Amino acid sequence: MKTKQWSVQINIGEDGKNTHVRATLTTMNGMMIEGSGHARRNPRDRAVPEIGDELAAGRALIDLGHRLVQLANADIAESVAGH
Repeated sequence: MKTKQWSVQINIGEDGKNTHVRATLTTMNGMMIEGSGHARRNPRDRAVPEIGDELAAGRALIDLGHRLVQLANADIAESVAGH
């Protein structure tokens, strides 16, 4: 069995009560796909930055997953059309 390795980099930016995350997947051939996620702390909530990081990162990874599935679907459609 051949093993492949893809890398995901998570970049987190915080601005007061807002957290923004960019998740970038890089494949072995250098293709890059990005997902993004955001979280906003309710002003009544206690400031716990880790919670915003976790929410925004999770949302960015979900977005990245959706983009990967869309890319795969487009590749399948192209493959079928070209067959």
